[in-house]
Amino acid sequence: MDPVTLEVIKGAIRSARQEMATLIERTSMSQSIREKLDYFAAIFDRNGRMVSGTDLPLGANIIDVITEHYPPEDMRPGDLYWYNDCYASRGGVSHSPDLVLIAPVFYEGNLVAFSEAWGHLQDIGGLAPGSNSPLSTEIYHEGIIMPPTRLEREGIRNEELFQVFVRNSRYPDTLKGDVRALIAAVRLGETRIKEICERFGKDVAMSAFECLIEQTCEGIRQFVDDNIPDGIYSFEDWLDGDVYQDRSFAIRLTLTKKKDNLSFDFTKSDNQCRGTLNFIMDESVPKLMLGVYAMSYNPTLLTNDGCCRALGQVHIREGSILDPKFPAPLGQRTATWLRVNSCLFGAIGKASKGRVPASSPYMAIVTYRWPKDNPSQFGFAFDGLAIGHGARPFADGHDAIFYIGQRDMPVEYSELEFPFRVEQYAIHMDSGGPGKFRGGCGIIRDYRILRDGLIARHTMDNVLYPPWGVAGGDYGRPGRFILNPDTPSSKDLPAKGDNLKLLEGDVLRAMTCGGGGWGNPYERDPLLVLDDTRCGMVSREAAQTDYGVIIDEDMAMDKDATSHIRKEVPL
Repeated sequence: MDPVTLEVIKGAIRSARQEMATLIERTSMSQSIREKLDYFAAIFDRNGRMVSGTDLPLGANIIDVITEHYPPEDMRPGDLYWYNDCYASRGGVSHSPDLVLIAPVFYEGNLVAFSEAWGHLQDIGGLAPGSNSPLSTEIYHEGIIMPPTRLEREGIRNEELFQVFVRNSRYPDTLKGDVRALIAAVRLGETRIKEICERFGKDVAMSAFECLIEQTCEGIRQFVDDNIPDGIYSFEDWLDGDVYQDRSFAIRLTLTKKKDNLSFDFTKSDNQCRGTLNFIMDESVPKLMLGVYAMSYNPTLLTNDGCCRALGQVHIREGSILDPKFPAPLGQRTATWLRVNSCLFGAIGKASKGRVPASSPYMAIVTYRWPKDNPSQFGFAFDGLAIGHGARPFADGHDAIFYIGQRDMPVEYSELEFPFRVEQYAIHMDSGGPGKFRGGCGIIRDYRILRDGLIARHTMDNVLYPPWGVAGGDYGRPGRFILNPDTPSSKDLPAKGDNLKLLEGDVLRAMTCGGGGWGNPYERDPLLVLDDTRCGMVSREAAQTDYGVIIDEDMAMDKDATSHIRKEVPL
């Protein structure tokens, strides 16, 4: 294809997908989508292969389950399909609050593409408000399960089916608003794809889809060839544990590179757990993870099925924590997903002599629920807390960032809407792993409770197994939850818990984890350590013990003492 035309179509597809995402953000109603940006929009070709998606590698097998139940030849313009069934979709959606909506796109009577979006709904029923309690022991505790189903036929909605779904939510009006936002985004994507076909012609547009997938494929193959020599590279990382079993869970990866084939073997990972850490991992997940990382070196590529085409087989064992048997709960699967990512980076780090970022922790989450005037109704607040990200081979890790493509919950929004006050929002000093490049720091957030009857849920990981460093960099420092800190009744809380009853005046403190460091800490520029200390990232004590930099009470560096102590430690 003419390269100029291809780049113009690529830009149009990028723009269309971004428009879809912006529409979701600006028209949704729940805090999880509107404020935290927990959603996804993508465009797929007529064969269900992703052409352009966001840089959130949770899987590319989103369309497959729909075309298995509804053959494409029976689809019509105006049809709309939806599901949140994790097991039926084999991980196409990975926990129940994520609702997928899909529209086939027709041009001149021919199926040319699919427009898709999903969003994390605030509540779909289940054990507790939010549909995501760490106390769940089966997926039925995590809300209503909608199998792959046609919601609209030629634009006419099945209102009875829609009402059944809405009736299972504790917050039906919010759920309706979010679903309508997702539908609007899918319809917008449908319109933009038709416009591309109208402008360039159907055959040119469909040929461009294939070229863009192949373009990404070639880019990923080149990255693998340049950075991963032939060999076998193994790595393991650990989840702290769930709330039921007194043990941790290992994710184990063996990466094998042989000529132009790179395969992934996760079969030695631990068995599924009783709690909510299980993750139905489609084989596209680690491929997209590697692809997104490779694209940081070539941002002209689209996140698409080319990542899957470029890479070899993924082996996963049934009954493991990465392929649990029904009806295992899946609510906290993000913690496991991040440890998969950690293992992948760890294995690539072995292959590339440390040319990867250090490990990043799982984000911390706090939710609150409280009874309203009607005892059968509950208020609900969700707060996803920022963590520190792993240092990179060329720069420090990001401080106080929640997650890829998402954002922290604004304090102003929380205090306006919910019965608590945020009395401290600060950097968690010394949480970033020491290194030539420092791991990102987590945060401290104090919630002052303003009424009796609030019930809290709190989760974090990487407390027992903090994020590892690379090339001599140290581990990130773990986080913790504390009830009523700095008082005689101060109490450390477990890393994962639910049903914490709070009274007016109580303070819940969340201190989140930092990322791992990269490189020998004694190779860090002393002026950067001084700057970190003045900015509250590193304490004076840690500057000396971790970096060999002596800083006095006036926040001035003692150059002679620093030079002396650093000479005592061999690099």
